[in-house]
Amino acid sequence: MTQPSNTQRHQIIIVGGGAAGISVAASLLRRDQSLDIGIIEPSDRHFYQAAFTLVGAGCYAAEATVREEVGLIPSGVNWIRAAATRFDPDGNIVELDSGLSVEYEYLVVCPGLALNWEGIEGLPETIGKNNVSSNYLLEYARYTRSSLESLEGGRLLFTQPPMPIKCAGAPQKIMYLAANELERNNKLGNFDIEFHTATPALFGVADFVPPLMKYIERYGVSLNLQSNLVAIDGAAKKAVFQQGSETVEREFDFIHVVPPQIAPEFIRSSPFADEAGWFAVDQNTLRHTEHTNVYALGDVTNAPNAKTAAAVRKQVPVVCENVLAAIAGRQQNCVYDGYGACPLTVEHGKVVLAEFGYGGKLLPTFPVDNTKPSRKAWFLKRHLMPHIYWNLMLRGRETLIKPQRR
Repeated sequence: MTQPSNTQRHQIIIVGGGAAGISVAASLLRRDQSLDIGIIEPSDRHFYQAAFTLVGAGCYAAEATVREEVGLIPSGVNWIRAAATRFDPDGNIVELDSGLSVEYEYLVVCPGLALNWEGIEGLPETIGKNNVSSNYLLEYARYTRSSLESLEGGRLLFTQPPMPIKCAGAPQKIMYLAANELERNNKLGNFDIEFHTATPALFGVADFVPPLMKYIERYGVSLNLQSNLVAIDGAAKKAVFQQGSETVEREFDFIHVVPPQIAPEFIRSSPFADEAGWFAVDQNTLRHTEHTNVYALGDVTNAPNAKTAAAVRKQVPVVCENVLAAIAGRQQNCVYDGYGACPLTVEHGKVVLAEFGYGGKLLPTFPVDNTKPSRKAWFLKRHLMPHIYWNLMLRGRETLIKPQRR
């Protein structure tokens, strides 16, 4: 634990103890046990966010998504339980909200992103009540489930904000699962379902749009493209969408809201940020575009990949290999191809497993047609992926994810 001092020093400092931070620490130590590593992370709980959609659909136990952070910090890594507030890249210093300053030789930044609830007028006042929910936090994922169970009919709205967001398929995953449950219970005809997305297409990779459209049609969903939720009145059960130059008001009985998403404030105000506030990296090496001893991965970067845990898993060995090459004075030749995976839960028991890289290039792990709904992909999503996350990824085991070299 942290020693009482105004300054600490570590060879490698990792900012963020989520999926990326824990995995990087564990993978680095598997390569070299002598490394001196510190993790800056204020939270004492760690969440498996990939299962929040399943919690909202009643397919996964909420308590199974949470573990104590202390049990995940790799042995030999110093957990600095505080929040980063400021970077001084010229002095190689991270300042913390505890008053501590931490010096580093190499810095890895992976604090995730921030959910901007205030970005939608009225949302902070009504989220978690009035049948206004969001699977992007565990407490609201529970509320999603209880709200949907309480309804016998009415209008269900599902929304997606402008990109980038974490797990771009999540806004529609819960819609498919909710509609499928209604279908199985012979209640689908009692509901009007609408999907409002700020994007110009149902999904960002064109190959997966046709199979998804089959489910849009099967469940009778009204698809509204370039329709962005800008305001909500939960008590009055009204939502306001911006559609081009027009505003459209829709009444609802339940609404699943995905908040706009931004980089954390201490990243946006830092010397590491690009013009949009995201952490600026070379999209191949994941090294900062200007500071050669600084790397980043996960949701906080400006690399044009999908912000998913699967992307993090592929990024981890690239960062680890390149950091160790830099320490040894070798050329950094490991590259990230933009891989991400989005298991689209189109019905209970079936998943369209979207795997793709930069530019929408299809990157299937196995030689199968992933554009087709699959029961095997459901098993992977529901049962195998949690095991991979807790017991492989967070333990530094890199099965099937060897980094590419140029």
